[in-house]
Amino acid sequence: MGVQGFQDYIEKHCPSAVVPVELQKLARGSLVGGGRQRPPQTPLRLLIDADNCLHRLYGGFYTDWVSGGQWNHMLGYLAALAKACFNGNIELFVFFNGALEKARLHEWVKRQGNERQTAQQIVSHVQNKGTPPPKVWFLPPVCMAHCIRLALIRFHIKVAQSIEDHHQEVIGFCRENGFHGLVAYDSDYALCNIPYYFSAHALKLSRNGKSLTTSQYLMHEVAKQLDLNPNRFPIFAALLGNHILPDEDLASFHWSLLGPEHPLASLKVRAHQLVLPPCDVVIKAVADYVRNIQDTTDLDAIAKDVFQHSQSRTDDKVIRFKRAIGYYSATSKPMSFHPPHYLARPNQFGMPGIVPPYVPPQMLNIPQTSLQAKPVMPSPGGAPGQGPYPYSLSEPALTLETSGKNLAEQNNYSNIPHEGKHTPLYERSSPINPAQSVSPNHVDSTYFPGSSTSSSSDNDEGNGGATNHISGNKIGWEKTGSHSEPQARGDPGDQTKAEGSSTASSGSQVAEGKGSQIGTVQPIPCLLSMPTRNHMDITTPPLPPVAPEVLRVAEHRHKKGLMYPYIFHILTKGEIKIAVSIEDEANKDLPPAALLYRPVRQYVYGVLFSLAESRKKTERLAFRKNRLPPEFSPVIIKEWAAYKGKSPQTPELVEALAFREWTCPNLKRLWLGKAVEDKNRRMRAFLACMRSDTPAMLNPANVPTHLMVLCCVLRYMVQWPGMRILRRQELDAFLAQALSPKLYEPDQLQELKIFTSVLTSQF
Repeated sequence: MGVQGFQDYIEKHCPSAVVPVELQKLARGSLVGGGRQRPPQTPLRLLIDADNCLHRLYGGFYTDWVSGGQWNHMLGYLAALAKACFNGNIELFVFFNGALEKARLHEWVKRQGNERQTAQQIVSHVQNKGTPPPKVWFLPPVCMAHCIRLALIRFHIKVAQSIEDHHQEVIGFCRENGFHGLVAYDSDYALCNIPYYFSAHALKLSRNGKSLTTSQYLMHEVAKQLDLNPNRFPIFAALLGNHILPDEDLASFHWSLLGPEHPLASLKVRAHQLVLPPCDVVIKAVADYVRNIQDTTDLDAIAKDVFQHSQSRTDDKVIRFKRAIGYYSATSKPMSFHPPHYLARPNQFGMPGIVPPYVPPQMLNIPQTSLQAKPVMPSPGGAPGQGPYPYSLSEPALTLETSGKNLAEQNNYSNIPHEGKHTPLYERSSPINPAQSVSPNHVDSTYFPGSSTSSSSDNDEGNGGATNHISGNKIGWEKTGSHSEPQARGDPGDQTKAEGSSTASSGSQVAEGKGSQIGTVQPIPCLLSMPTRNHMDITTPPLPPVAPEVLRVAEHRHKKGLMYPYIFHILTKGEIKIAVSIEDEANKDLPPAALLYRPVRQYVYGVLFSLAESRKKTERLAFRKNRLPPEFSPVIIKEWAAYKGKSPQTPELVEALAFREWTCPNLKRLWLGKAVEDKNRRMRAFLACMRSDTPAMLNPANVPTHLMVLCCVLRYMVQWPGMRILRRQELDAFLAQALSPKLYEPDQLQELKIFTSVLTSQF
């Protein structure tokens, strides 16, 4: 699990760092000297990462999330949430994941495999039990994020959407816009510098809609329990394993930290597969290792020690190790914004107390001792004056001006009153010396080499254009659709950019051995001679040019959350990722949903790249010059999807199609045209994509306007060639759900019983 297991580690092993809070109390102010403080004029501004909070925004783990009727319940819940925030002086801003994130493709591949198994468990449960599945199997319905985004806009809650690297954009947006806290559930956020970090999974609105509660993570408490200075979190995150340097590449290093005498040492190799140590064991071991690093500025020496017995791709691993440190150091930069002083929490007596003026987490005096007595280990090198701890706040990467106080006094909480030593930091006065002008986590510019300070624009997605497409005309592409695997060129970093983070799947990793700090450890046996990736990218032809005005409009609408993210991915990258849907893979009569609606997507691709008009112009030009029409190179889109018979490890190459019935105008005219004819063309393009381009569809007497989308989907399914998609009872249920006035209330839907005899095998 690597870094992604750190969030669960906090929940399970750091209970003192997880504190319940009521958001309305934080926004109302606090009691001062027995009198109530004047409520602040500005609201409590919270940024929510929707990617971690979909199940809560959907209705708080609504029990009936499979069998229908969820839309009305979700609208009701979001309306109550918006009202509670308005009345409670809380301003929410919801940030959605709209990035393709090719750098995290291997993580997405693993997640899709797990969700595909969950989907089959859901189908089996509904068929056998006839009841909604357990909450732990919650799988977001298709397009749920898009529906939630539209609903939030309806209730005047601001939304935005990431475009390149979701995590870095969320953190940057939080800093640049002065949010008081982040509501999320992701280890990448736990390891970055955020003043107030709240749990998205614990976010709960009371039944009466008056109380909004969650949990706050106190990262200084986590650092205290790990006995690790927060300055070293970037190295800590890099060595845990992440999307840049996967934990499979660090397996031998993790095993070497445990040593040959560890009870789990016998689990190194089982059944000729690479076995990873448990996540909580790895976190403790890596924290101990990072704490004992003498010089955190010498990344080459650290990498040499970590990969000293690497048997393959050592240079590539070192490069990605530095990139990982650069990535997490960029997210840990201090925030320039200081939240107002009115944020308050209850003290140990249950009374609200004033929170001291905000001090960035990099200035927190993290205790380097445990409250329990333990043997004191001398620091490496035994430098005098550094105290009994394996790191010093005076090291180059962790510079701190002592302001006349010795280091021993700074390395403990001796300046805190006795009654406050066991009290969470937010419940007592700040122990930090206000005269300190330099952060203990101050990172010198020489800490990270220039080559390792990668940012979101340094990942696999690149900047601007479709980086996965070859430039030039001589590409060796044939009309038959043959393809070749891209060849790695240049240094290993270029290979990583072209292919995504190259990870090794279980059973296919070249294991490495490494000497332990305690003694020599035998290297893990080599499992296979050549490592392989758990995803395989494919080279495609270059995309047709898109008008700059169209790209500007697409980027604006994408960032504002006004457009489905697939559109921008197609225009700029030429590829999309299709999530797993809940469907019965055991049924042989129904096509997978990804295949069922692929023809629709093919026509959409043709509209986005103005295929019909561009080809028509080329044919007219050839006719005027008395030449034969040229052979058009296909416009190919890569679709990453997982369904029955299709692994998500490789993309499918799908060709864009143009309408035969009429010549669709170019995308610039469709999007930006303001004439009545342009509006009619937009409607006709939609109907043509859905195979419903008939005059009757535009007649309100035949098809009510608010039911047009539903009728187009129904018509498309009925017209599906080769097999019967809908049976009679399924058609009745389809129409009843849209037309019956009895099915508008969520409470009535909750009372309906599911009859397994009429269950469809595809949801």
